[in-house]
Amino acid sequence: MGRYLTTLRVFWIASLTAELEYQANFLIELVATAGNLVGSIFVLSLFYGRGQSLGGWSWEGALVVLGVYTLLEGITSTLLQPNLSTIVAHVRTGSLDFVLLKPIDSQFWLSARTFSPWGLPGIALGAGLIGYAAWKAGATPAPLTLLGAALMLVASLMILYSLWFVLAASSIWFVKIWNATEVLRSVLVAGRFPVSAFPAGLRAFFTFIVPVAFLTTVPAEAILGRASGPWLLAGGAVAIASVLVSRRFWQFALRFYTSASS
Repeated sequence: MGRYLTTLRVFWIASLTAELEYQANFLIELVATAGNLVGSIFVLSLFYGRGQSLGGWSWEGALVVLGVYTLLEGITSTLLQPNLSTIVAHVRTGSLDFVLLKPIDSQFWLSARTFSPWGLPGIALGAGLIGYAAWKAGATPAPLTLLGAALMLVASLMILYSLWFVLAASSIWFVKIWNATEVLRSVLVAGRFPVSAFPAGLRAFFTFIVPVAFLTTVPAEAILGRASGPWLLAGGAVAIASVLVSRRFWQFALRFYTSASS
């Protein structure tokens, strides 16, 4: 574990050194992220009027859901997209050979090699919106509430990572998967809203097929202190199962990888 932590530190320091040569990008990303967030809040406000709610969620509760979504988008831009999008290039050019020959786990290398600071504004804005909306909703920062919220946020990140990694690993069979990536991003946009706001069929789809409910709605309920024990256990189980599936899928996919030298 110590070797992996040291390697991770070296990876991220090198990435930051290279990325921060273009410091103006940080300000541009901050403005763009803030603009997107304002637009999302405006769209959400269209569903609320005098005495109205969205799927039984109050305005403040829906803002917590949007905050969790914004936080995950920031993490995606910081860690997931910069790393997992390169798997396609490694497969196409044959440079995956060199990754597999390194004395370190290939999934770890491919998942953590790059750290992009341009997603940090999204993380900060998402966390700020979560804190403000939860305070306005009257959520109490009890130790058990904070623990449940932290665990559900980690679980949602594990699920999100697994979805992205499985899709990226499928490039071993289908090199051009950008359309599938855009479809996944479009589906995950549904996480901006509470899952109870959708019709019954879509609620089932976003819970059991593509677990969008466990990405934003369940963590938001945990933050607000109203998540039930079964939902918390289900979120943890889905997260662990997702990571295990991504691991087994990668090992399975490597059996079909034809190296550039073969």
